Amino acid sequence: MKQKTAFICQNCGFHSPKWLGRCPNCGEWNTLIEEVEEEVTAEFSFLPSEPILYEKIKEAKRERIKTGIEELNPVLGGGVVPGSLVLIGGEPGVGKSTLLLQVSRDFAAQGECVLYVSGEESLEQIKIRGERLGLQNGKLYLLAETNLERIIAHAEKLNPQIFVLDSIQTIFSSKLSSGPGTISQVREVANQVFRFAKKNQVSSFLIGHITKEGSLAGPKALEHIVDVVLYFEGERDHSHRVLRALKNRFGPVSELAIFEMGTRGLQAVSNPSAFFLKERPTKEAGSVVICTIKGSRPLLAEIQALVSSTLFTGNPRRMTIGLDHFRVAMLLAIVERKLGFSFAGEDIYINVAGGLTIDEPAADLGVIMAVVSCLKNKAIPSDVIVFGEAGLSGEIRSVGQPLARLKEAHSLGFQRVIMPQGNLSQLDKEEIPDMKLVGVKNVKQALSIIF
Repeated sequence: MKQKTAFICQNCGFHSPKWLGRCPNCGEWNTLIEEVEEEVTAEFSFLPSEPILYEKIKEAKRERIKTGIEELNPVLGGGVVPGSLVLIGGEPGVGKSTLLLQVSRDFAAQGECVLYVSGEESLEQIKIRGERLGLQNGKLYLLAETNLERIIAHAEKLNPQIFVLDSIQTIFSSKLSSGPGTISQVREVANQVFRFAKKNQVSSFLIGHITKEGSLAGPKALEHIVDVVLYFEGERDHSHRVLRALKNRFGPVSELAIFEMGTRGLQAVSNPSAFFLKERPTKEAGSVVICTIKGSRPLLAEIQALVSSTLFTGNPRRMTIGLDHFRVAMLLAIVERKLGFSFAGEDIYINVAGGLTIDEPAADLGVIMAVVSCLKNKAIPSDVIVFGEAGLSGEIRSVGQPLARLKEAHSLGFQRVIMPQGNLSQLDKEEIPDMKLVGVKNVKQALSIIF
């Protein structure tokens, strides 16, 4: 019988009966590869198949296992849940393997049995890296293997509390004839590890590669299979790394942990606000400090703006790093329309210092203040912090968690705050830190305080 084949996009998982140069789903070129469509033998479910009345279901007590890295626990929702499956993605060289090897070290130091499987490195290579990270004797087992069935057999025999697979793109199942890293293989590996984790209540970690666009490589179903999706990112020119949660069935999303890469591996940054502001220049125009919220954590960041005249008046540049390009364009339009400035013939560059990414509207007022500061060539005082959302009519709208922002700013010595009037009127005076708070209703009022 002739085997049925299909062409599958290795970027998004789109199926096509014939080869196409460009994927019609994601638009990528030369990503469709021919694969044999094989039927995987069905297995019995490890979950109960009888329907149970809701009120008779007993609530499961999930005792989380602390990782030993204080900054990592909040990202996971307070620790690792037994039987959970965590996927960590990131660019090559960002430190995914280093992070999980350190996590494995700390789990083993707590007396947990850990199995670390590598499909990319030999045991000798892992040993060299482990010595640099200070790995000590403990119940940490290493395995260099790429065959999934052998890996699961070893894991079933060892019965660890923690299971790490590095990486899912290098592992293959002998049930399929396609090579490692293909859509079908990634899906099958994830499903088998998921079943193993749930059946044996083993906390499991998968390392995944990402595409050049920054999304996780493999089928989109991979993100639906796992319980937690973490993204590890960092600029090559910066020593810090940011770990953030994109999905978490057992805790809040958008939580964030910051690490610094050094000779002894990754070190958690306990005070990220101070870390990102330690090199901020004072008395420089175009710089302002804002307070943003990452998950449940307030974080201070510096926004920089540079306005420069250009000879190409017909098409001036608008460059942004760390902020949404379209939102910045809207804010520049507000400055022109409501404040009377003209950006014709001006290149504008806006940057979030330190390689951070800010995606909440509370940074709007900071962007406007930084741009006007550069235009007027007048520095914003170093003890001033701002936050607030800007509307199209120039009004400054309230934002969430104002008290947490104020406490974070006060802890780092900021004395004056320009904030939405709506937030200021809602605060309990007894809880407000000893700071000078100025509430504003529109951008004109905010600028009049400084300029």
